[in-house]
Amino acid sequence: MKIGAHVRDDDPLSAVAERDAEVLQFFLSDPQGWKAPKPHPHGEAIKESPVEVFVHSPYLINVASMNNRIRIPSRKNVTQHANGAAEIGAKGLVVHGGHVGSSEDVEEGLVNWRKLFEREQEKGGFAVPILIENTAGGDNAMTRDIDTIARLWDKVGEFGAGFCFDTCHAYAAGWDLTEAVKKVKAITGRIDLVHLNNSRDEFGSTRDRHANVVGGDGTIDPEVLAAVAAEAGAPVIVETPADGQAADIAFVRERVAST
Repeated sequence: MKIGAHVRDDDPLSAVAERDAEVLQFFLSDPQGWKAPKPHPHGEAIKESPVEVFVHSPYLINVASMNNRIRIPSRKNVTQHANGAAEIGAKGLVVHGGHVGSSEDVEEGLVNWRKLFEREQEKGGFAVPILIENTAGGDNAMTRDIDTIARLWDKVGEFGAGFCFDTCHAYAAGWDLTEAVKKVKAITGRIDLVHLNNSRDEFGSTRDRHANVVGGDGTIDPEVLAAVAAEAGAPVIVETPADGQAADIAFVRERVAST
């Protein structure tokens, strides 16, 4: 199992060395913007590196949205970032599940996810796997609840959609982390990436505020997080405060090695 971190995007390979990481994740463009990614200045070095790479898409993307001004650029942005991820040899593109409005039907949001894959398949498919991530809050979210994730997979599973499991998001959404991996795999058949994050807030808070796995102000038992990583058997990324990432990685590596 490879363990690493979400790092700064200007020089990710240096950040990896500082953390003794084996896998990295970063943004290819402003996470709060719609701009298409530009060629990365270290793209060739990243592609040739033995480090496994994942790309996180911008936060504005909401494929499920019923608002054309959000959904249409979201679809375009997913394709653009998948292409950019392929150029640096990334293993996948992480995309949040998104949501629909409070008065709108969740089913329509799920259908919009299917349309994303259908449209791209007509053009030959995405350049890298799309890894859909569970989210922490929102009554009309696509990936907050296990039952809704099951409905989503009925729509997109046939297209090879991947799953990114975030422990902070799951905990904030009220999932039992000791049962979560088993439940997700029963639905999706896979976990492609784990975002192993502690939570600054209490169980079921619906708030997405990450804490370091160890040594910080997290409310999740670090041993539970390590057990999730071991059970999932997928590459692990800590999206935690940078100063503690090396310690987070070392802790998880030691615990997983001993299981």
